[in-house]
Order: sequence, then structure tokens, then C-alpha cells
Amino acid sequence: MSDQLATLRAKRQQALQGGGPQRIEAQHAKGKLTARERLSILLDEASFQELGALATHHLTDFGMDKQRYPGDGIITGFGKIQGRRVAVFAQDFTVLGGSFGQVQANKISRIQDLAIEAGIPLIGLNDSGGARVQEGVASLAAYGEVFVRNVRASGVIPQISIIMGPCAGGAVYSPALTDVTIMVDQTSNMFLTGPDIIKTVTGEDVTAEELGGAWVHNATSGVAQVMANNEPHALRLCKQLLSYLPQNNTEDPPALDPWDPADRMDESLNAVIPADDNAPYEMRDVLAKIFDTDSLFPIHQDYAANALVGFARLDGQSVGVIANQPMVMSGCLDINASDKIARHITLCDQFNIPIITFVDCPGYLPGVEQEYNGVIRHGAKIIYAYCQATVPQISVVTRKAMGGSYVALSSKQMNNDVAFAWPSAQIAVMGAEGAARLLNRRAIEAAEDPKAEEARFIADYKEKFFNPYQAADMGQIDEVIEPAETRPRLIRALEVLRTKVTQPIPKKHGLFPV
Repeated sequence: MSDQLATLRAKRQQALQGGGPQRIEAQHAKGKLTARERLSILLDEASFQELGALATHHLTDFGMDKQRYPGDGIITGFGKIQGRRVAVFAQDFTVLGGSFGQVQANKISRIQDLAIEAGIPLIGLNDSGGARVQEGVASLAAYGEVFVRNVRASGVIPQISIIMGPCAGGAVYSPALTDVTIMVDQTSNMFLTGPDIIKTVTGEDVTAEELGGAWVHNATSGVAQVMANNEPHALRLCKQLLSYLPQNNTEDPPALDPWDPADRMDESLNAVIPADDNAPYEMRDVLAKIFDTDSLFPIHQDYAANALVGFARLDGQSVGVIANQPMVMSGCLDINASDKIARHITLCDQFNIPIITFVDCPGYLPGVEQEYNGVIRHGAKIIYAYCQATVPQISVVTRKAMGGSYVALSSKQMNNDVAFAWPSAQIAVMGAEGAARLLNRRAIEAAEDPKAEEARFIADYKEKFFNPYQAADMGQIDEVIEPAETRPRLIRALEVLRTKVTQPIPKKHGLFPV
């Protein structure tokens, strides 16, 4: 028995060493941690239970029979984060560049299946040179095994991807299928075809960072939702994000003991809206004064900055936040903002997180380019997502809510439960200038002083429609409130809506306007 134990211990020790001291040193030289170092930061101390630590490939071609390492470049298992059970996998770049093959697929698929069955979040740490070329088409089929489980788990358990190195080719689709992707600035990248292939095929000369770095995917493509400064920061952000999400779709998100008074009111909110209708103000400052102190967690912070989405807490309860940002493009909706908002609504809804929407939107961005690129189709995503959502939905119109954007952004008809408006709210079919010209064109043209007549019609239109009271009279707004009392009003509304029950029409699924 002692010999058998010695053999087991030797194999375990070999697995802990990854690709060996030299490759670990090379990993550190790039400013990157090893897979096991990452897991030690992510998981609670002594909570990790590894599975498949001794698995190896059985290839013999291309000298692969001499390159066998226990674990085969992937670490999988269970652990705890802040006492909550999670499933994890971490690719080990020190072992054959973390290349993806059948053994990796088997181990990841196994942990995916167990995570779905146990109803616990799945976190993937990606750091791989791509498919294992020595395995040929088998490595491509292996990706499919993971993808199908990503889709099976979608909407059932939270799936978080952390990109901590290269992620290329078919490997990029797994993070794209998960709920949130976190990338590390300067040391992570994602692309379908690398710089060398692009140079050969198209003649474009681009670096890996320029092509698929963290900033590119967080600010330009929208593929990633969160950017971290370094690897420890990425792991901390993952823990923070997980605190807003439930274990699975049958549970409510975890609540924290309240640390901010529920009846707190900030009088400065009463003066936040500028006297000039077209002057911007910082919506993030508004949100910070309403939600629990320091509880805002932005998602897609650098993408489509004319819209803000993320998570926050109200009296310790997790909520999803959607808001227009008047500081960027006057807060109007465009293609990218529509995609960003619709995705976040769906994410919140699938995990039972109430949605609170702050509206200050002059409408959809006009322009030939927007129309040619399908702003109608993309704008419809917001409507579809709100109408499909069954979680509690509360809206607050702070200023402009014009035309189709008013309807789309959590209006009464979009499954909204409680609609508030500030006295500064302007709820109208269109802007005053355009409406005055449309409704009174002939009178303006016939007037002795057309400019003065137009100004009179504009002032008349503003007086009638640039306020929340007509909408309140018609029941489209439940209550006009003082800005300072927004926080306690939202908390009371959520207390009532927490037990909301909605029975959707039975169907296989609808056609989301993708």
C-alpha cells in the first residue's frame, strides 16, 4: 500500500507543477499568473476540490507521446466564493500552451454537466493558444461539446468567462455564449483569425492587442462586458459580480444586510436637472445618490456610452440598472445602445433580478447609416426584451421621454409595474420645435413674423406636453415624485413587487429580432 500511495502522491505533485519551473517562470515574465495561482485568489481558502487532475491525452503522432502532463493543460473542479458553491475550470498555458483538445473538452464538459445538475455558477478562466493542431478535426469537435453545454446552461446557471491570455479561433465562441466576459487589459486578447493570417489574406498589418485586446472588445466590438487592470483585479471583479447573481434561475439573488438607510433622501437631486432642456448632466451621479452607497457595478462601461447598464443594491437587494446618459449623444438610442440595453434586460430577467430604468432620451439617433445598419431591428430588441421580462420593472422618467424611445424604455405597455416621473419629465410624441412646425406650418408661413409665431407655438407645445402631468392624468405615469424621494419610493415599490407572479403564454420560444 505504501508504494501505491507513493505513486499517487508523485502523480499529484507532478500535476501541481504544471508545465514545469521554466514554463511557469515564462508565464510570470509575461505578467501572468499560473492557473493554480489564479484559482487560489478566486476561491475561498482550502475550498477547491479538483476533478480530473491525472487525465492525459493518448496521442502518439508528432512526438506527443513524449509530451504528457497530468491534467493536460486544464484544471477543473468545485470550490467556494464567499461561502457559495461554484464550479470552475482554468486553462494552464504552461502545459502545451493550454491547447484545447479532447481531454480538455471532456473535463470542461464534465464540470459543465455537474454545474447544471447542482445548480451552481460556472466560472471559466481562459488562457489557451487555441485548438490542439496535433489532434486534427477531433479538437474542433471537442469545441462543439463545450458550446452545446454553454447553450444548455444559458438561463439556468450564471456563466462567467475571464480571459487571462490568448483566446483564438473556435475558443472565442464559448465566452461569447456566457453571461459576462471579463478581460484583462494588455495581457488578454480574443479573435477568430490572428494577425498573421489577416496579414496574409487581407494585407492588413495589426498587432494582437490592436486586433482583439481588452479595450477593443470592451469599447468597440462589445464582445466583452468588463475590463480589469490586471489579473488579481479581474478575479476580484468576478467575485463582486457573482454577489449580485443567484446560484441558478430558481433562486433569488443574494441579499445583503442593509447598510444604507432606506429612508435616506438626497436634496441635491432636486437641483440636478439643468434649467436648459438641452444641457447635459451626469446620470452616474444621480444613480450613485439613489442606490446603496458604493453598490453600483457597471457592465459594458466603455461600450455605447450613451446608455448605462449594470447592477446595484437597494436596501441590500440586488437590482439591475438601465439608464440613458445625457452626457453622451444627449442620451439618445442607437444600434449599439439598443443591443447593450436589450442584453442586460435579458440577463437580469433570466436570474430573477428586478429592473429599474431611468429615462432621459430624446429618441432614436437619426441618420442614413443608422437606418441602413438596421436601427429598427436593433431598437426592436429593447421592446422584445422588456415585454418578455417577468421580473419586477420600475421606471423613473427624469427628463426627456420622446416618441418611440418613451414607449420602448419600460413604459406601461412594456410590462412595466410602477412608473414614476420627476416634475422635470417631458413626455411627448416629439420635440417641441419639430411638433410646432408640423402642426402649425401654414399658420407660421402666413404670419407677419414667422419666427415669432413659431416661437409662440413652441412655447405653447412645451407648456401643454413638456411635463409629466398629462401622462399621469392618463395613467401612463403612476406618480410624479420629488427627485429627492426617489430612493425610498423605489425601495417601497420593490417590497411590494418582490412576490410578483407572471404566467407567460406557453410556447417553445419567440423570434428575438437578432
